[in-house]
Amino acid sequence: MYLPRNLISHLYQHLLRTHHPQSPPVLVLVSLEPDALCACRILSALFKRDYIPHSIHPISGYNDLTSAGESLIQPMTTQKGGTGGVVVCLGVGGMVDVSTMLGLDNIADGGDPSGGVQVWLIDARRPWNLGNVFAGRPEDALQELDGNARSRGPDVVGGRIQPTFKPGQGGVIVYDDGDVEQDLATEQEAYLTLANMPDVEDDGEPLDDSDGGSEIAESYNGASQGKKRKTWSDGDDENNESEEENRRPRQRRRSNSSETVTSSPSRPPRRQIRDSASLDPSPSPSQIPGSSPPLVAQPASPQKLRRRLLRLRRKHESALHKYYSLGATYSEPISSLLYSLAEALGREDNDLLWHAIVGVSSLELYGRSMTGVGISSSLNTGGSAGWGGQRGERIRQILRDEVRRLNPPDPADTRGETARGEASGVIPTTARSPTDTAIRLSPEPRFLLIRHWSLYDSMLHSPYLAARLHIWSDVGRKRLHKLLAKMGVSLSQCKQNYTHMDMELKRGLRHSLLTYAPMYGLDGLVPPPASAGRGKEGWGFVRSWGWKACLSAMDVGVIVGAILEVGKFGIRTDATGRSYDQRGAKKEIVDEDGSQETQAWVERFWEAYDALGDIEALKQALPTAQLLHRAILRTGTSLIEKRQIRHLQAFRMAVVKEGPDVQLFTHPAALTKLALWVGEAIAEQEKEQRGKVGKHGKGTPLVMAGLNEARGVYVVVGTGGGGGVVDIALQEKRKQKVEAKAKRKLERRDERERKRSERKKRDGSDEDENQEEEEEKESEEDEEESDDESDDDAIDERGYGRNRFGNAFQEVVDETNARVRIDSFESCVVEIKKEDLSSFLESLSMKAVIG
Repeated sequence: MYLPRNLISHLYQHLLRTHHPQSPPVLVLVSLEPDALCACRILSALFKRDYIPHSIHPISGYNDLTSAGESLIQPMTTQKGGTGGVVVCLGVGGMVDVSTMLGLDNIADGGDPSGGVQVWLIDARRPWNLGNVFAGRPEDALQELDGNARSRGPDVVGGRIQPTFKPGQGGVIVYDDGDVEQDLATEQEAYLTLANMPDVEDDGEPLDDSDGGSEIAESYNGASQGKKRKTWSDGDDENNESEEENRRPRQRRRSNSSETVTSSPSRPPRRQIRDSASLDPSPSPSQIPGSSPPLVAQPASPQKLRRRLLRLRRKHESALHKYYSLGATYSEPISSLLYSLAEALGREDNDLLWHAIVGVSSLELYGRSMTGVGISSSLNTGGSAGWGGQRGERIRQILRDEVRRLNPPDPADTRGETARGEASGVIPTTARSPTDTAIRLSPEPRFLLIRHWSLYDSMLHSPYLAARLHIWSDVGRKRLHKLLAKMGVSLSQCKQNYTHMDMELKRGLRHSLLTYAPMYGLDGLVPPPASAGRGKEGWGFVRSWGWKACLSAMDVGVIVGAILEVGKFGIRTDATGRSYDQRGAKKEIVDEDGSQETQAWVERFWEAYDALGDIEALKQALPTAQLLHRAILRTGTSLIEKRQIRHLQAFRMAVVKEGPDVQLFTHPAALTKLALWVGEAIAEQEKEQRGKVGKHGKGTPLVMAGLNEARGVYVVVGTGGGGGVVDIALQEKRKQKVEAKAKRKLERRDERERKRSERKKRDGSDEDENQEEEEEKESEEDEEESDDESDDDAIDERGYGRNRFGNAFQEVVDETNARVRIDSFESCVVEIKKEDLSSFLESLSMKAVIG
């Protein structure tokens, strides 16, 4: 089932009304990523305000999710002596069958298989597992227990929860951010039709296209709209029952090694097939007194009816297979969705808004875009096309409006703004008073940790600048020095801490960047000045904690991410291969099955969770974030300078297996950041050499492997090449182009009509011949316009440019004997035994990794 956006508070309000001191605590399962962490802080704050007991359990992967189902969730079910309850999954399980993973699909005892446990599923990863979206409801037997259920009308129609729905019966409920109702109409029809279709043997025989199946499809669609399913009886084929039962097809699609996802929904108990006459519920003529038998059409044979069913089933299974094969993508961040819940409840405040802003900002750091994990196309406004394109920019604009609403400007502080330079575009570095905790908009440049580093180091470690200035080479460093010289900033000034720089230089920094950055291809380095038409488009967010600190949302995302990936104190490896943290403590771990590593990641989750609510803990973790990004610059530079990036048939490949920083990149998220840094550098090189993005506009994907010597495995991540991202400016340009073509076409048509009417008045004898010539000319012009629009149509095609590494990884696993572990919630991340890496990559190079 899925909960539409306009009913987002429905479940929470019911929980609030029905909760009592004897109720079991709500269990919150959270993935180990900044967006889910921020969403967890928002939900936890709501629970605390309403005195709802809850427990938080971090989940590192699918194996951990299965273990949580066995140890935490199954004891809650009524079958195991529990009383049911609510489980909230944040960033967990959206791409797999959650009921199966958590063990809530046991129907051996009869009754409700979920045992009264209701799962709220909130995830930004796509594609959805359609069983969660359109099924996930307790069996229809529950409605039979309530004789008034049918008189009240259906409370779930086509998987969509209605306002009359009463929670508390168990099942899986997906929080829809708008994608299900807008984009999954075809998949919904296919899934619900298959769910209500009888099981028919399919041996792959060719079918005659002359037999239609529309009347059968209509009967299934009617049964799927929240009504009880009809049972088909068979009076002609009873002898074939046992043979049909033994040869039932079971087509499944594997999502990862820990779980399988059905490409078509699980079917109800077998229903027999009869002829089309038996489908008519109207009484026969013999049953109507005094009626004469009318002429009846010859009923379809069972064989013909079977072929119709097979054709219909193949059609809908093909639609589901196409959906699952589109590749990965990201929808609205779950921290933004949880803030919408708080807003619907009337509980929004600055703390919840800040957590939502940090969660939204963090997605850009991990390359999570509309085309999956990959580099993002930058906008000239200083922002990023990022994960949402036009939709993402709308969400960021809503957050800016919320900042203005909850933090209104003080009219009496205009003189203070002028003194601090904020009126002229200087980014704020201090609070306005000792008690100032407001959130403000700031024209943030695309630098890294600028308030806590020198201007030079902040520019040097910025992935945006590194890719466009070629920072990894001496020529690139000289270009950076020339840019600073044109801006009038000396090296001695820019190498001291930014907060200690000369105030006049800071006042003129933004204007200088707007003037000289475009000379070096850095058009989106800083957002443009605020205007009446565009507002503060592209501006970032800053929050103060009195005199203690002033941090941007991106700064907090960088720090929290570093805590999750390398811990508070980081890890380094010396020349002898021994690992130490920044305190000098020895870190020797022999962990073949990864259990100790997983436990360490969970401990880091709690450190990051506490840091989000403690500014002193955030400041203490700043050196860890700087350590990680120094390692990214150092390792990326080494890979490019030593030419260790190989170009295979379908992607580029790099391996990190030596050096002082190799231990840092055993975490998939840290390795992803390195892959994005290298991938963006490669993309910029391709643009400079070819003048466009490679792979027909899709970009060149990259596979990055990092060696984990303690476990004897390689962590492998596949990132997209940055093509296919929905760019707001490009989309607007295409829209204007289409409108201009339509206008020209209309003008030509009016001109032809005018000339035709003039000729008719003058001489009507040659009208037919002239009309044929004009029609031929019109068709030629239309063909030319359609050729010009072919490229735009390819870009707008669904699934274009998406990251398909998850599909390709699974195909290689099915075809080879490589020892692979697919446990991460990111479909583009796998672990491979060290000895099997070469054969795995060789097979992977033959797959389609970009949609």
